[in-house]
Amino acid sequence: MGPEDRLKELGIILPEAPRPIGFYVPAVRAGDLLFLSGMLPIREGKLLYKGKVGKDIKVEEAQEAARATLINALSVVRAELGDLNKVKRVVRLSGYVASATGFNQQPAVLNAASEILAKVFGDEGLHSRIAIGVSELPMDSPIEIELIVQVVTA
Repeated sequence: MGPEDRLKELGIILPEAPRPIGFYVPAVRAGDLLFLSGMLPIREGKLLYKGKVGKDIKVEEAQEAARATLINALSVVRAELGDLNKVKRVVRLSGYVASATGFNQQPAVLNAASEILAKVFGDEGLHSRIAIGVSELPMDSPIEIELIVQVVTA
C-alpha cells in the first residue's frame, strides 16, 4: 500500500497547497531532494491558532496545529510531485515552536507531525528532526515546519 492509499485509510484529505505569504516559492527541487519552505497551520486562509505554546496555547492545541501544518506540507509535496507515491523517503523535519518562557516540550508538540509521516510513509517516513523553541514566528503562528524529502527519479 502506498502513501496515497494510506492517506485515504487514515481519513486525511489534503487541502489545496497553501500559497506563499511572501516572496518565495513553496518548494525547490535539487536533484532527488525536495526542500519545502516553512509551512504554517493555516486552514481556509486563516491560522488555526495564534500565540505562544505554554502561555496562549496548550500542548494539545499545539499538536493539532502541528498536524495541520504537516498536512499543508504534504499538500505542497503532492502539488510539486503529482502524488505522494513519488516520495522515496522523508529525510528531515525541522520544527519551530513559538514558546513561552520556560516551555520546553517542543519535541512533544512535533511528535504529532512525525507520527503522521510514519503512518503515511511507513519506514520511509521515519526521519531526522530538529525541534527548536523560538520567541516569535510569522503572523504570530505557534508553529512552523519545513521538510526535506527524497523523491523517486525516473
